[in-house]
Amino acid sequence: MSRTIAEKRAAFRELHTSGCFVLPNPWDAGSARYLQTLGFKAVATTSSGFAWSTGHADNTVPREAVLAHLREIVEATDLPVNADFENGFGRDPAGVAESVRLAVETGVAGLSIEDSTGDPASALFPIDVAVQRLSAARRAIDETGGETLLIGRAENFFAGKPDLDDAIARLKAYAAAGADCLYAPGIQTREQIEAVVAAVAPKPVNLLIGSTSNLTLQDVAALGVRRISVGGALARVAWGGFMHAAQALVDGRFDGFEGAASGAQLNDIFQHRA
Repeated sequence: MSRTIAEKRAAFRELHTSGCFVLPNPWDAGSARYLQTLGFKAVATTSSGFAWSTGHADNTVPREAVLAHLREIVEATDLPVNADFENGFGRDPAGVAESVRLAVETGVAGLSIEDSTGDPASALFPIDVAVQRLSAARRAIDETGGETLLIGRAENFFAGKPDLDDAIARLKAYAAAGADCLYAPGIQTREQIEAVVAAVAPKPVNLLIGSTSNLTLQDVAALGVRRISVGGALARVAWGGFMHAAQALVDGRFDGFEGAASGAQLNDIFQHRA
């Protein structure tokens, strides 16, 4: 790899100053390296994609395994890596700060902190508590030099509480608490997207497009979004192909391999990786 961690972080920060870019989500070293060959400018981890690859459900992988995964992805590619760092792996702000310091040490160029609790009975932290947790993440990053971007996530639409006004209030509070980029996964309509962009301007907004959409990159850019991620979508596509082929074998058929990449192509890609 030719770029230093500092250079990756500087490049990642620059991407957030203008325009709109796609931030695809690999789930292992091979998928990260392949995405680099296609010319993407950065990648982001996916907690769900990684969890499934280890035989776990999303949000159930221990912190140490996630940190090891972040190191693996950072080392696998010359691209800046944004970490899906779930809710910060800490019961309180001090615990979040400790986890964030460890995440920064892996070399990631950005990391996101969710406001979800993991408890279905009370899915979101109260705003004041969520702000305290994000502020702790901000201080931890600043204490390590401040080069890593902090993304504040309002999980309303993923946590069964699709209240746009509350999500916007949360994002504005996270922006004030030091988030460099804001993210409300699950918003879909042009009106929702425009409302979020306007609410936190001039700070950049991440939009999740994790399923087939009529929106194009140009459409999203025109709405003022700075970056587009796909979450676990690429991993789900890969799993879909695998499950289809495996079921064919169960049924006694060998016709489930259509669309498979050739071994020669894959070998060539990884023999000549950057």
